[in-house]
Amino acid sequence: MAAEPKRRHSKARKRTRRSAINLAVNSVSCKNCGKLIISHSVCTECGFYGDKKVTSKQKVEVIKA
Repeated sequence: MAAEPKRRHSKARKRTRRSAINLAVNSVSCKNCGKLIISHSVCTECGFYGDKKVTSKQKVEVIKA
């Protein structure tokens, strides 16, 4: 007896599963720090996009009154 699915998987469930598979493929290393990032996005570690500094990571000091 062959294994058959009891119910059909919805389009959303199928596409959600497939999108998770593709995330690992699009990883590239950052040109500045070398950390793995998703391609065509700003590096979360150093804030660079390609060769340009886009965001600045500054330490925020909490002031206690």
